[in-house]
Amino acid sequence: MLRAELHTLWKVERPEVTKTVSAAAANGDRSENGDYIYGKKRLREIDARVRFLRKRLDVIQVVAEPLGDPNTVWFGAWVTVEDEAGTHHEWRVVGPDEFDVSQRKISCDSPMGRALLGKQAGADISLETPDGIDEWYVVSIRYAADSLT
Repeated sequence: MLRAELHTLWKVERPEVTKTVSAAAANGDRSENGDYIYGKKRLREIDARVRFLRKRLDVIQVVAEPLGDPNTVWFGAWVTVEDEAGTHHEWRVVGPDEFDVSQRKISCDSPMGRALLGKQAGADISLETPDGIDEWYVVSIRYAADSLT
């Protein structure tokens, strides 16, 4: 996912923005040229993100299997938890660069992620929230081939 983002930024978006900036610069007065000003700003944003992604890709490690006992929550696990109301929620524990709540992926650095790591099915978890303490119950843990990509 990060490699795809880097490729898109570097090979697709940056060349397009560069063309726009060059065309805007050719129009003359740059101080009041919105395309030029916005384009330069966007180029700085792209370059900063590209630098970040390149550094990050140098150090990240793809996890191909559970890090330990498959009955324990580790990085890459799909975990079904039950809240105090009895509602089940399934989350995948992923790295901080991958989390996306809309895809049910939570960061291992998030409060829920940290609370889940190392727990087994049947464990109770207490999370401190602004509204007080929330109690959760670990219903099940699974490691599917698609969950490790």
